[in-house]
Amino acid sequence: MTTSRRNLIASLPLLLLCLFASPSRAIDDFHQAFPIVEPDPGHTKLRLSREGLEAIRRIENPIAAVAVIGPYRSGKSFLLNQLLSLSCDEGFGVGHMRDTKTKGIWVWGTPVELDINGVKTSVFYLDTEGFESVGKSNVYDDRIFALATVLSSVLIYNLPETIREADISRLSFAVELAEEFYGRFALFYSHGEAGEDVAFEPSKLLWLIQRDFLQGKSVQEMVNEALRRVPNQDGDRNIDQVNQIRESLAIMGDNSTAFSLPQPHLHRTKLCEMKDGELEQLYVSRREKLKDLVSSIIRPKIVQGKSMNGEEFVAFLEQILEALNKGEIPSTGSLVEVFNKAILERCLKIYSEGMTKLNLPLTEESVQDAHGRSRETAMKVFDEQHFGRHHAKRSVMQLDEEIDKVFKHIIMANEYQSAKLCEALYSRCEDKMDQLQVLRLPSMAKFNAGFLQCNRSFEQECVGPSKAVYENRMMKMMGKSKSQFIKEYNHRLFNWLVTFSLVMVVLGRFIIKFILIEISAWILFIFLETYTRMFWSAESLYYNPVWHFIVATWETVVYSPVLDLDRWAIPVVLIVAILLLYWRCYGRRKHGSRWLLPVYNTTKNGTNRSRTD
Repeated sequence: MTTSRRNLIASLPLLLLCLFASPSRAIDDFHQAFPIVEPDPGHTKLRLSREGLEAIRRIENPIAAVAVIGPYRSGKSFLLNQLLSLSCDEGFGVGHMRDTKTKGIWVWGTPVELDINGVKTSVFYLDTEGFESVGKSNVYDDRIFALATVLSSVLIYNLPETIREADISRLSFAVELAEEFYGRFALFYSHGEAGEDVAFEPSKLLWLIQRDFLQGKSVQEMVNEALRRVPNQDGDRNIDQVNQIRESLAIMGDNSTAFSLPQPHLHRTKLCEMKDGELEQLYVSRREKLKDLVSSIIRPKIVQGKSMNGEEFVAFLEQILEALNKGEIPSTGSLVEVFNKAILERCLKIYSEGMTKLNLPLTEESVQDAHGRSRETAMKVFDEQHFGRHHAKRSVMQLDEEIDKVFKHIIMANEYQSAKLCEALYSRCEDKMDQLQVLRLPSMAKFNAGFLQCNRSFEQECVGPSKAVYENRMMKMMGKSKSQFIKEYNHRLFNWLVTFSLVMVVLGRFIIKFILIEISAWILFIFLETYTRMFWSAESLYYNPVWHFIVATWETVVYSPVLDLDRWAIPVVLIVAILLLYWRCYGRRKHGSRWLLPVYNTTKNGTNRSRTD
């Protein structure tokens, strides 16, 4: 068989494929998004999509790729459409459902042609499936993340809020994978010649923070602070691990840039329906600056010291995807560590949610019991879901330390709430004692009732670690108040009784005109005044049995559970005055002046008669 015939037979399958190919796969149709990497049905491994690879393979110019990564439902597809000046209808698919719209990695079929340092470069834009969505393993997220890091010339890390430690750890993990991929690809290109030192040229990293709440810090300052090494003078193992993560990012070095982008509009589900005039103008201006920034930092993808065209880029993608799916890169331990890290965060969240439900303040025993229950629940979830023994031990130690940090914050919050509550109760009792000191009608029974009520309410309502301290303060304050009240009680009561006896003398003689009332009032007045004169002091009176009888009578009249005369003194006086006035004007006329006891009588012309017996 001649060589030409053999070539014709070999080309028959290709000819048949071209004849039956769908018109939608023609080169005219590349102005759309294509998947280049898709998940398998189990959402654990990745596979190539030949249709999308054709969009890349046909490019002969040096290639550069801009990839957007970040959490799911964070607006990556919308951002790419904005960078490409495309509407949602013609650009990358934008989803408004809870599940992620983009699966795997997608490419916009028509590259943007740029002149970079005199080199005509074809720039592809890559959309990636968001991580942390439901129904996927963390290993799958890491593979998407690592693949985008390896392929891109500019990696836009789209964060909807701020930089978390998990974001730094995930990026560090992807950078380590990228270094390994480049090393393996170098061996592939050098036909197995080991020992060749290949420089890793990382992509330009653009931290894109889509929130504007930095509180005076620029976004670059925030990123620098997040990536700064943590001082570790005591040699803490966990801090060493944190710093190792940051050291692995040192290879990004000056390639890291930060940029803030405000929200385009409050109604996020309607963004695709809005024109630039309807969006926030600050967002529109910042978006244009972002386009200029991306164009200024993009460079052709360099591997092995040279740029790649479309065919070489696809070969590079096939090689690293094969290694990734085989599990050759990274090691099993690294995957387990990342997997357990996500479980650790989930368990810590379970513990935190259990503790934040506490209605503080509580007793220290109650807080300790709640800590034990929440910790047991979190550890049970970790035991059920963790993977690997060696790494699980390290993770459970880390979980314990993180739980202790949260528990310390709960203890501090409980102490604060306890002090706040007990201080309020103490102030309320202090005000109550001050009010009892200035009663219009002094009453020992009323003071004791208020004292006991205040003490009882404090004992029942003041809880938590501050109770013991405030109990001591309460005892001192209330003891001092009681001593002061007792000290002034007899003196104030004496003055009241003297005043009362004089008032009753006037009432008995001129108002009521009842002889016995006047006589009794004079006897009380004479007793009070002569006794203190005879014994030179009022204090000596307070030990007299007669005084005790007077005090008991006073307490019975002034305060009882039924009537608090201190509160109702003015109304009672008014009622008595009205009754007396009525009796003086009408009562004597109607009923006459028939008394069982002697009273003052008057003549018809109003002159006083002599007193009867």
